[in-house]
Amino acid sequence: MPQCYGTEGTFVDRRSYNDVAVAPSGGERRQFSNSHEELSPDARDLAVAIDEYKLRHRRRFITYEEMLAVISALGYHK
Repeated sequence: MPQCYGTEGTFVDRRSYNDVAVAPSGGERRQFSNSHEELSPDARDLAVAIDEYKLRHRRRFITYEEMLAVISALGYHK
């Protein structure tokens, strides 16, 4: 059996957080940001409209039909 520190069932946190910027804040962690800075103006408008739709309808992911509805609401047509 490998040697472990502390008693069985005890977790010893040996990480040092001397730098406040590295210490966990306890807040929400996200891997991806919803940054739209590098998009063209039209693409940014679409991204913002889709984000607003998802917030309004409490949807994490939307279907193609819902995306088409958002695009149509922006005034685009075939």
